[in-house]
Amino acid sequence: MSEVTYHIVEHDGGFAYKVGDVFSETFPSREDALQAAQAAAAEQQVPGSTEGIRYQDKAGAWHDETAQGNDRPTAKVED
Repeated sequence: MSEVTYHIVEHDGGFAYKVGDVFSETFPSREDALQAAQAAAAEQQVPGSTEGIRYQDKAGAWHDETAQGNDRPTAKVED
């Protein structure tokens, strides 16, 4: 099982959470960003249905895969 870490960072005049190289929207306070990251991390761990997904990698190539609904990552938040 994979692990995802949400980091709280200063961003664009406020605070955001960041996963890898991707930023969330900007929040006015660190506490608001922390609460949003905790909610997103909790939601990411909820099992869902098996779905077909399509994504683009860093090189620009597109990939089609099947995501198992019960194969959810462990998500944590680091402030």
